[in-house]
Amino acid sequence: MKGATDQKLLQAKEEFVAQWGALGTQWGINRTMAQIHALLMTSPHPMCTDEVMESLAASRGNAHANLKELVNWGLVRMIVIKGDRRDFYEAEKDVWHIFTIIARERKRREIDPALAILNKCAEETKDLKGVEAIAFHNQMKQLEDFVSFASKMSDRVSSMRHGFAIQLASKILG
Repeated sequence: MKGATDQKLLQAKEEFVAQWGALGTQWGINRTMAQIHALLMTSPHPMCTDEVMESLAASRGNAHANLKELVNWGLVRMIVIKGDRRDFYEAEKDVWHIFTIIARERKRREIDPALAILNKCAEETKDLKGVEAIAFHNQMKQLEDFVSFASKMSDRVSSMRHGFAIQLASKILG
């Protein structure tokens, strides 16, 4: 009976890791990075690079680079295990904290550069005359205003305590 349970658990974990990897590409990170995150997030113990490589059939360079990037994001921590010279890694497991980290990183990598471009385009066209120039400028300002608003809302929500954010969302969606 235990063998069947272990097999079902292994299949469920493999499916989760594969799907998390596919979702990660939609968040702006590569598939392997997302799969490593999923693997570590569901592991009950820290894993070394070799275990990550074996579990995902990834090369050492690919695993190492993605582990380093996950550490840089703050989604994964390096762990020292006394008596073992290898580096071990464990993932942040608090879902709200994971959300806030991903929101912060996406803002830094995607939203902030987009806002900078929108602002630059609006500034460079604010004094131009002509129907097309005015329409372009107005569109850039509307986009800038909207992206800025969405960015501020994201900042506000991700800075809230988990319980308060859930209560607020329940009121808004209820």
